[in-house]
Amino acid sequence: MAKSDPGRLDAIGAALNRRESDFLTSGAEASARARRRKAEDRLSADRPGADYRQAFSLDVDRIMHSRAYTRYIDKTQVFYLIQNDHITHRVLHVQLVSKIARTVGRFLGLNEDLIEAAALGHDIGHAPFGHDGERFLSDLCRDAGIGHFYHSVQSVHFLESVERKGKGWNLCLQTLDGILCHDGEIHNRTLRPDREKTFDRLDNEQRAKKADPGVKLVPMTLEGCVVRFADTISYIGRDIEDAIRLGLLARTDLPADSVRILGDTNGTIVYTLVTDIIRQSYGRPHIAFSPDVSEALRGLKRFNLERIYMNPAIKGHTDAIRRLFAALFDRFLNDIEKENRTSPIFAGFLDGMSDAYLTAHRPPEIVRDFIAGMTDQFFLKQCPAPLVADLGLS
Repeated sequence: MAKSDPGRLDAIGAALNRRESDFLTSGAEASARARRRKAEDRLSADRPGADYRQAFSLDVDRIMHSRAYTRYIDKTQVFYLIQNDHITHRVLHVQLVSKIARTVGRFLGLNEDLIEAAALGHDIGHAPFGHDGERFLSDLCRDAGIGHFYHSVQSVHFLESVERKGKGWNLCLQTLDGILCHDGEIHNRTLRPDREKTFDRLDNEQRAKKADPGVKLVPMTLEGCVVRFADTISYIGRDIEDAIRLGLLARTDLPADSVRILGDTNGTIVYTLVTDIIRQSYGRPHIAFSPDVSEALRGLKRFNLERIYMNPAIKGHTDAIRRLFAALFDRFLNDIEKENRTSPIFAGFLDGMSDAYLTAHRPPEIVRDFIAGMTDQFFLKQCPAPLVADLGLS
């Protein structure tokens, strides 16, 4: 930017905010309404240190440049310890959620930057080895007296309190709320945003979820509601394709009632669900499926649970992974208590961590954060090689 043209970027940013009023619907969340926990000095774009980006777009950049986002690349979605380059990993899942949600948001006149931020950040807190790993870590956390472990709560925690060596990213309330409330496993036909939220309420909802993972939360924006629906849309058909590719089921096994309405391929299922949402939600204060499509989707979710997620054929390593989680949790807890500075939890996690993080977290919480941030392969590398071999995981 030429020195003779100061303030041009500021003017462009202001114009982008004004443009939102032309294409966002009345129920959308304008960038100008973004709220951060800590105020930031929005310096003029012709001065050093300036940041002229729109608020939710800035959140997208901060999430994508976080270390936890980088670790998506080797985190399991459903199928772990399987050598197949075409099986979905979490990095692809979050990209699919983002793309699907932004498509819906564009047709509904919603804020695509907010949608993208919530979508890309929604699974950052997932433990290694998918929902099995989440369950094992939750049991250990509960036994240690720090509440349940739930990945959506951990995603917010990582982004606010762990990233940048404990300084966090100071993301917008609307972004963090969309991440916390994504709950794609819950089946909703209609979601109407619960708009009256504050940072205090965000904190209370996190505590409630840690105390009882069954607590149901509702996003504060239509954009957050779209991300929640897109989470389901992104995995339901994709998991079926992965299961077929692995020989766990045949396409002819899919429930006929669901196939009749949704189709029997991932592409058809996604297209049908996205189209239905747009038709049912356009110009309305909620995000919704039609009754028939909702029931067909509910039936497909039941099918996936029974035939894929609970299939004994993919649970052969479950007990072994559970034992490794327990072993690592005990090991790192012991390393902290004995101040074993050679331990990976010191060298790879606590080194350089801010005093604010260290004083606010008990040893079991530090261990939780360290393990939750691991990729599948890094997790296995922390385990004693003989134990990994004995459990048949080498």
